[in-house]
Amino acid sequence: MPDPRILAPTWFEYCLLRGVPGVTHAGIGLRRWDGEGSDVVVTGLAGALVPMSPGTIVVPDEVATVGGKSLRCDSELRDRFVQAVEALGYPVRTGPLLTAGAMVTGPERVLWAGRGFVAADMETGLLAGRPIRVGAVRVVLDAPAREISADWVTWRAALRPARWGEAVMLGVRAPRYMRRLARVLESALGGAV
Repeated sequence: MPDPRILAPTWFEYCLLRGVPGVTHAGIGLRRWDGEGSDVVVTGLAGALVPMSPGTIVVPDEVATVGGKSLRCDSELRDRFVQAVEALGYPVRTGPLLTAGAMVTGPERVLWAGRGFVAADMETGLLAGRPIRVGAVRVVLDAPAREISADWVTWRAALRPARWGEAVMLGVRAPRYMRRLARVLESALGGAV
């Protein structure tokens, strides 16, 4: 298998994964991605839709969009990621991933969890219908029991005093979880991180 193109949606995720070979800043909703690559891995942070601990690595077997498009993740990539996560001793969750156009919070989490989805992102399902092999490996930042505000799609949320507690949590958790994700990518795909 050729080295896959690793798509990191946000600038923050990209900066924390810069040492991973093949990582590209793809933008939220893949807006910055040039569409190149026959093997693509979407990575970064995700929100849990079902109870699970933050820091859990989600390796989906299938992905669907809110609009109903779906794709099956490449089984070889999926197996490599699951094996890497288990070998590193991190918690792992498999199952369907939802791709939405905005952060999924509050009652929407309950709705989509009831439909069988374990976590949500804003990118992976956008690759449905493309003639490429797709893998995904995401790390859970927040969960239904303690979710962050949808305001965090932009950093303007940091200017709101009501969000400062979340900012501290993001500043502590997100870098640690992204380093965890970098180790998983290195273990599964090889290369220096």
